[in-house]
Amino acid sequence: MKTKYTKLAMAGVLLASCAFPLSSAQALEGTLTVVTSYPPDTTTTFKTAFEKKYPGIKVEMLKKKTTAGIKYLQETASANKSDLFWASAPDAFEVLKGDSLLAKYDVKVKGIPEKVGSFPINDPDGYYKGFAASGYGIMWNTRYLKAKKLPVATEWSELKKPIYFGHVGMSAPSRSGTTHLTVETVIQGMGWEKGWAEWKAIAGNFKTVTARSFGVPDGVNSGQFGLGIVIDFFGLSSKASGFPVDFAYPKVTTLVPANISIVKNAPNKEAAAAFIEFLLSTQGQELLLDPKIMRLPVNPKTYAKAPAGFPNPFKDSSIGAAVKFDLGLSKSRYNVVNSLFDVMITYRLDELRTATRALQEARAAMAGKTNAKAAAMIKEAQALIDALPITEAKASEKDFAKIFKKKRKKATTKITGRQAEVEGKWDEMVKANYAKATELAKAAKSLL
Repeated sequence: MKTKYTKLAMAGVLLASCAFPLSSAQALEGTLTVVTSYPPDTTTTFKTAFEKKYPGIKVEMLKKKTTAGIKYLQETASANKSDLFWASAPDAFEVLKGDSLLAKYDVKVKGIPEKVGSFPINDPDGYYKGFAASGYGIMWNTRYLKAKKLPVATEWSELKKPIYFGHVGMSAPSRSGTTHLTVETVIQGMGWEKGWAEWKAIAGNFKTVTARSFGVPDGVNSGQFGLGIVIDFFGLSSKASGFPVDFAYPKVTTLVPANISIVKNAPNKEAAAAFIEFLLSTQGQELLLDPKIMRLPVNPKTYAKAPAGFPNPFKDSSIGAAVKFDLGLSKSRYNVVNSLFDVMITYRLDELRTATRALQEARAAMAGKTNAKAAAMIKEAQALIDALPITEAKASEKDFAKIFKKKRKKATTKITGRQAEVEGKWDEMVKANYAKATELAKAAKSLL
């Protein structure tokens, strides 16, 4: 065991209770291994402050995308060496909880409400704890938009407009847990068919699908593209750091906690517990307001020290009010949604962009004119783009959902077995539909 106790009698209490006792700063020592999806600006700030408070502890941050972190903990469970899982997406924690890979912990810190908005801050079963709140929305580069003479977009529907073609960036849900939450939020908020149609219409205007979630704020900050779909703290921290950017929550968004949990059979349970308590302490909550971090604290008192204009979900009830996020539903189709997005958008982006542009041009040519044949072609083209290979009910079927185990890091990643068969059929349908939609849209334009 990595940690020494000054009182051996506490070992009996530890075995009898799921609430790990905390030792003094002097008694805690050893290595604390944290599997996290957070960027260095966040992890380094907390690592430095925690190690200063607990000089006997060395914190090792094992950086992994959320989906990769889940996979890592699943694969190493039989010989676990990780102490904490620290990420934004609550549905990721639900996956790990369902696999019995998390340990219960009772928080000692007081002053944290039960809910943020309508969502519980902590797992009702006690396996993971919220330390910050997260919303999802749109960030934009003010200089970029001004130079391109583009208006600000603050709603998902606005990103579908032809004027934004080639100006929008986003990551893929298979590469980012926060992006998965964003995708799932819109689908839940608008419904399965309308939600996916919304994402395809927005994606048709994409400049790129970034390899990592933080590639989106980097792209907006640098002017690679003008608008990005992000978790709130990417936009808020970029603005606080002096970049010419801003951020807005669309009406159809959700507000959920960012979480942390002790991993089952953690080698250093006591240090892990101390880290959670530190995150929720006055000092830890105030660190969230660091300009490099800018996350929404779960302790309402911390907002007294927030900069002017900083969102406060405990006072502004409109943030995330439109969508009551269903964690169970998200969990039941987690990998299916990721695979659908990759097949229909990530790895068919060129074809989707081509079809989208052809449809935009056909509609522009149709403006102010009456042509029944062209109108029918445009309608059919849109229906082909919107078509989905499976129903919502199918996506959540347990036997079907468990087929999807492997994610593709790139288009050439080899997928085998039943997942490969299913994705192959989807891809054939999607490719044919996008090609036919392009053909119809161009034919419609030629009639006008």
